[in-house]
Amino acid sequence: MSYSGPTKNWSRQMDIQRSLQLLQMNIFSQCYSPCGKYLAVGNNYGEIAIFSLSAALSSEAKEDNKKPMVLFTAHESPVYSMVSTDRQLISAGDGEVKAWNWNEVVKKGCKEAWSRIIHSRASLEIPEINSIVLNKKDNTLLLGGGDTYVHVMDLESGTFTHVLKGHKDYIHCLALREQFRECLSGSEDGTVRLWDLRTGGEIHTIEVYKYEECARPHHGKFISCIATDCDFMVCGGGPALTHWHLRSVTPTTVFPLPEVQQQVMFYQDLLLSAGHSPTINHCQINGDIKAQIPCTPQTIYSMRVNENLQENKVLTAAGTSSKIDVFTNFGYRAFSFTIV
Repeated sequence: MSYSGPTKNWSRQMDIQRSLQLLQMNIFSQCYSPCGKYLAVGNNYGEIAIFSLSAALSSEAKEDNKKPMVLFTAHESPVYSMVSTDRQLISAGDGEVKAWNWNEVVKKGCKEAWSRIIHSRASLEIPEINSIVLNKKDNTLLLGGGDTYVHVMDLESGTFTHVLKGHKDYIHCLALREQFRECLSGSEDGTVRLWDLRTGGEIHTIEVYKYEECARPHHGKFISCIATDCDFMVCGGGPALTHWHLRSVTPTTVFPLPEVQQQVMFYQDLLLSAGHSPTINHCQINGDIKAQIPCTPQTIYSMRVNENLQENKVLTAAGTSSKIDVFTNFGYRAFSFTIV
């Protein structure tokens, strides 16, 4: 008796299902390996894909080098955020944090090294973890998300040591002000809060949406992106992308970008931002938009610069697409990785 007919039909159905998934794929998170040779991305299906940057950037690169060398299901929920330690890739979904050893992952060994659950009393729902930041000075993870708290986890013991409480709605983004041992958090409640990581106390609350020059009520008051550079901060979302002086808590520059910004970073003498348009914006601190570089995703949820591989420094951007754009020269897209 031949089973080739049912087998072929099942295979065809799986191909169709995957094609539909690829059309509806969102990539929420990215992370580079400590050596800088690999890129991990996390999508809305709970999958993590690992790409070889060194192979794709080689002069002898082929199309297969732009596809995942490893693809595995890491979470039952979307992979909202990722970060890397010296040895491990750490990923987070709905209330769950997992670690994967880099030396095993790149050899297609996809067994988790450890897993932790955030038990929140703020809500009966399982909170998504939207942002993870690694504090190397004390080997802790800072995690912010749907329960309105910033959770601090000690990586050595694997325990949650304390919680930063103050936000009234879920947290979208975190940034570490490392030299001051402080953390910034941006929330759906429209505030940016500055925390003292030594005491767990709140230093400042900045109600960004209440500043007339920043406010955009038609977009809302939520803060979806944040970055800091010593005495300065940039944040945006519903309010316009704005550069702030932190000591005086004063907005210094409002950038003329009409769309909601989802990602922002300081890079050399520029600010790079991206969000609800298929472009990466190169902004000067004085407010001028130096360039707007076209991207494949219509909305960009994740943007990273690989600082770990100097000879192959790249910018990668991902969002509402199964493709991850790679920029070797930040002024144009060199090629795209593709999840298959």
